[in-house]
Amino acid sequence: MEVLTFDLGGETFALEATLVREILDLLPETCVPGAPALVSHVVNFRGRIVPVADLRLAFGMDVTEATPDSRIVVIELPLDGEPTLIGLRTDHVYEVATLSAESSEEAPVVGMRWQRDFVRRLVRRRDDLIVLPDLHTIFAPALSGGSHS
Repeated sequence: MEVLTFDLGGETFALEATLVREILDLLPETCVPGAPALVSHVVNFRGRIVPVADLRLAFGMDVTEATPDSRIVVIELPLDGEPTLIGLRTDHVYEVATLSAESSEEAPVVGMRWQRDFVRRLVRRRDDLIVLPDLHTIFAPALSGGSHS
């Protein structure tokens, strides 16, 4: 599987490369009052208003200040049957890599510090453990509050 690897709070995460539309330097963000904390800001991306999510909130990590390496990864994710653009804040984008299914496994039932259903797979690569987040499960609560166009 081709993935884009990135850092969040010192952990390595990966997204399927087919989801990634663009990697952006940080853009000015606008706070959306009343929006779920996970997607409480939007950016103007090529004339479209795109929600920006901070996955650190979903994984119970400390939200930190942006650094010169911080980026927004714009993905297109089918939500409620609609292709939806979402920006994901990252601390550092690494590379496009190939991960093998043989080196991946389900998240363990115990010993996880994160909500297990937010982790689709864990992949071993060299001495690193890469987290493949389950984006549909993570964004489902934000959808249940109603989708806004």
